[in-house]
Amino acid sequence: MTWSIVARDPATGAFGVAVTTRFFAVGALCPHAMSGAGALATQALINPTWGPRGLAMLKDELPAHEVVRWLVASDDGREARQLHVVDRDGKTAAFTGRDCIGWCGHKAGDGFSVAGNMLAGAGVVEATFASFAASTKTLAERFLDALDAGQAEGGDKRGKQSAALIIYAGEDYPALSLRVDDHAEPLAELRRLYTVSRGRAAAFAKFYATRDNPSGIWDRSVIEAEVQRLEAQEKTGAS
Repeated sequence: MTWSIVARDPATGAFGVAVTTRFFAVGALCPHAMSGAGALATQALINPTWGPRGLAMLKDELPAHEVVRWLVASDDGREARQLHVVDRDGKTAAFTGRDCIGWCGHKAGDGFSVAGNMLAGAGVVEATFASFAASTKTLAERFLDALDAGQAEGGDKRGKQSAALIIYAGEDYPALSLRVDDHAEPLAELRRLYTVSRGRAAAFAKFYATRDNPSGIWDRSVIEAEVQRLEAQEKTGAS
């Protein structure tokens, strides 16, 4: 019922997942990531426990193939599940159970993986994979473009409903977390939310508390000056 991308950005070490489906609120339980550890997506007849358990294993530095092996072995319903994982070294592993509904399958790239089930055809994964592999844009933009490429090949064969995008870039909280839970055009809405996120929200995020600076910056005059600078920059770029 879903196709997704899990990836590690070799330039920044960030981890992320992008996913879309004809099902409500796919972002609630399917995509999982953790700074410095890895990312995974659990889908088809989803096992919600695989996300937290998989991240715990990745945090303990188990490689992707071991995470997949342990999770799959622990589940009697494994043949109805789909899972793919990227670890801290950019290694990937995936599992598509034999009872997943066609078209279903996965494809591994350099530091990323694409997997899907209940799709219009193999071209959905192939187009998603090719777009992500060829792009030199930011990680978020690569995710968005890749999902659009897969949708152009038919996407989920039942239609469209929800999408999500998460990126963890060094902190315990996400650098980006976007969810479209129920929408006629979830990928268009996901892209709109991404555009909005690059405005005032991005300016505020520069001053959040971090591991290195657990208090962050709270001087409102400093924050507002940065907001105004970015807004002026956007106007100049648009003119």
